Amino acid sequence: MQKKTQNLTQSALIAALYVALTYLSALLGIASGVVQVRLSEALTILPAFNFSAVPGLFIGCFVANLLTGAAFWDVVFGSCATLLGAFGTYYLGKKCFTAPIFPILSNTLIIPFVLKIVYGVNNGYQFLFVTIFVGEFISCGILGVLLYKALSKTHLFKK
Repeated sequence: MQKKTQNLTQSALIAALYVALTYLSALLGIASGVVQVRLSEALTILPAFNFSAVPGLFIGCFVANLLTGAAFWDVVFGSCATLLGAFGTYYLGKKCFTAPIFPILSNTLIIPFVLKIVYGVNNGYQFLFVTIFVGEFISCGILGVLLYKALSKTHLFKK
């Protein structure tokens, strides 16, 4: 019972942190649009350390998208992209430089379609794939790797 409570608490904290960081990114004007640099996406490396991060990231993304005014299908597919990336990181991304690969790929492959279909962004898919990749590379590939390295040095997240 104590382990379930601990996992639920960790998931809730990760979700809350994801929402707060997304909201901060939105206030800075970098959370949405063609190039998206969500500070919260750095958290997508957390499943490399603990499964509790998977539901936490999904719920956090869902709530963050709702609170920042995303369209319904963006909330659904954006959250699913985060969930797919989190599962990929949990199952296959246990190393520092493999942890961000799955969130980068899932968002790069899904979000351009959301931007084009849901929001009617006039740019071509190839352009959107590149811009989403760049934003995700900054968020997950750079900030996420820095977070991974910092957490790896703590006693709570040692591998």
